[in-house]
Order: sequence, then structure tokens, then C-alpha cells
Amino acid sequence: MNKPIWTRPFIMTVINNFFMFLVFYSLLTILPVYVLDDLHGNEGQAGLVTTIFLIAAIIVRLFAGKILEVFGKRKVLLAGIFLFCIFTFVYPFVNSFFLLMVLRFVHGIFFALCSTVLMTLAADMVPAERKGEGLGYFAMSMNLAVVVGPFLSLALLQILPFKMIFLGLAAVLLIGFACSFGIEVVEEEKTKVSPKGRMTLEDIFEFKALPIAFVGFLTSLAYSGIMSFISVYAKSLGLFESVSLFFVVFAAIMLLSRPFTGRLFDRSGPSAVIYPSLVIFAIGLFMLSVTHTTGLLLVSAGLIGLGYGALLPSYQTMAIQKAPKERTGHATSTFFIMYDLGIAIGSFALGIVSSHLGYSSLYVVCGSIIIITIAAYAFVSKKRRGRQLETSEAS
Repeated sequence: MNKPIWTRPFIMTVINNFFMFLVFYSLLTILPVYVLDDLHGNEGQAGLVTTIFLIAAIIVRLFAGKILEVFGKRKVLLAGIFLFCIFTFVYPFVNSFFLLMVLRFVHGIFFALCSTVLMTLAADMVPAERKGEGLGYFAMSMNLAVVVGPFLSLALLQILPFKMIFLGLAAVLLIGFACSFGIEVVEEEKTKVSPKGRMTLEDIFEFKALPIAFVGFLTSLAYSGIMSFISVYAKSLGLFESVSLFFVVFAAIMLLSRPFTGRLFDRSGPSAVIYPSLVIFAIGLFMLSVTHTTGLLLVSAGLIGLGYGALLPSYQTMAIQKAPKERTGHATSTFFIMYDLGIAIGSFALGIVSSHLGYSSLYVVCGSIIIITIAAYAFVSKKRRGRQLETSEAS
């Protein structure tokens, strides 16, 4: 009989993750407007509020695995969520762009810690034989937040001032903080300490997770084209009113497909999920590049949601499965370092592409990146099968 996935601690972890990403995507949506309207900034400054946040997150993820190891997952969980909540309360009192940048950097630090520890805890809680299915369910909390966060924040913006919305988001995190006390944490034995107390690369990276993390980097590089430019692309086509529907279809297809792709991962292995998902993702991106109607925009949204939706949890599961149990935190932070790096680099580089070649060509480039990703995954998968064969022959 299969061990259960939906235990009380796992449910509390999923709820906490949903609340955290709800706040993340809400702020991602309304802060650029806040910079332009209330702080009287420009478009470049509006973009920087996301960039500085990601820079902080990437820096902290370099040390997140070691932080979990030294301080313990429970302490990092409680302190991280509490401080992420407290600094959300600070937003209403920011009255200059410089102070907002400082706050975004600090906020990014605790976001990185919280997201790493929650993912690590979820991986620890899910039975080994149902890892793909369980982490797929966990990732659904992020997919749901992608839709609820922007919709909720934009709807509230029509009737409430920014300060009230910020306070409301902080209140949501307080609920998450209360839920975190219901998460049971089993601490692992500490790994060997580096000689003379010096940090080594092993304290930062889980090298066994790096190959699949690089595949994740390429995927997020292409996905950044959706995150950063789909709204302006739709506006250039005269389809701006359909952008909200794009994200609804995108998220709905991800949510509906996630249980099936998770079970397929556990039954048939990662390649049975990843190869078709990459192909579908690429087709969706190429279709997006020739979109000129709402119907075609929504069909491409469905394909992109179906393709991309299965990739992130599959990569995460592979990264965690490669690492020893006591280093799941290092594997998680290694994966997210590469993933965040792909988003950060992609947002900048694809912006240059769009300014020179246009948005349509941008999505051709994104689709081409996914074709390269298929080749990269084939190489990683071949090496993985080779090592498994050597292990079975040795035994």
C-alpha cells in the first residue's frame, strides 16, 4: 500500500508555500505601478525592483544549504517566514525609491531562505516512491499563486490604496507563520565540517544536482520570456485585454495536468515526462511567435502551461533524488540558484533581443533555447543511465 502524501505537516507546508508565493506574485505585479505612480519613478526603475530582489535571492541561495545545515530547518523556517512577514509590513512606510530598493534586497534574502526550506521540507515529507507525484502537488501551490496573486492585487488596486494592499499581504503571511508551527521537522545529522572552519564549494553546491540544475537554467532562460514580456507583446498585438486569460489558461492547464504527470514520473521515470514536456513547451513558444488572435494566444498558453508545468517539479525531484538525504537543502538551493539565474539573465538578454528584433522573434529565440535544452537533457539523461548501469553491474 502506498504511503500517504497528504499528511498534516505536508498540508501546512503547501499552505505556507502558497501564501508566500501569493505575496511574491502580488508584489511582482503591483510594485512597478507603485514605483511609477506613487514614487514617480521611470520604467527602468520599475524593472529594478524585481532585479534587485532576484539578485539578493541568488546570493543567499549560494549559502542556503549551509544555513539549513548549521541552524536547522525548523529555526530557519520560523525565523525566515516571520522576517519575510515583518518586512512586508514595512512597504507602506517606504517613501523613496532608494529605500524601496533596500527593502526589496532584504526581502529577497528571506524569500530565498523560505522557499528553499519549504521545498526541502516537502521533499523530506514525501515518500520516496511517490516523490514525483508529491512534489508535483507541492508545486501546484506556486502555480495557483501565479493566478491568484496578480488577479487579487490588481482587483484590490481598483478599490484600495497601495498601503492597505501591502498591509493585507503582510496579514496573509501572518497566517502562514501560524501554520508553520504545525510543520513537524526531522533534522538530519550534520555532515562533516570543512577543515579549519573554511567554506568550500561543497558547502554551497550539491555537485550531483548541477547537471539537471543546468537543464533547469536553460528552461528558465526561455520561460523568462513569458514572465517578462508576454504583457507588452500582447499589447503590441492589440490583445492586451486577453493577457489575464492567458495566465488563467496557462495555470489551469498546469494544475489539471500536474497529478497525472507526477504519477507518470514515478511509474515510468523522468524522461517519460521531460521529453514530451519540452517538445510541447517549444511548440507553444513557436506558436506564440506567430500569434495574432486571442484564440491562438490562448492555445499557445495551454501548450506552454502543459509543457512548462511538468518540467519544474520533475527537475526538482531529479535534483533531490541525486543528493544524499542530509543534503536535500543543498540540492534544492543549487537548483534554485541556477533557475533564478536563468530568469535574471533571460529577462535582461531577451529584453535586448526584443529591442533589436521585436517580440515575435524573441519567442522564436525562446523556442530555440528549448530545442537546445532537449539536447542538454539527452546528454544528462545518458550520463545518468550510464551511472545507474555501472551501479547495477557492480552490485
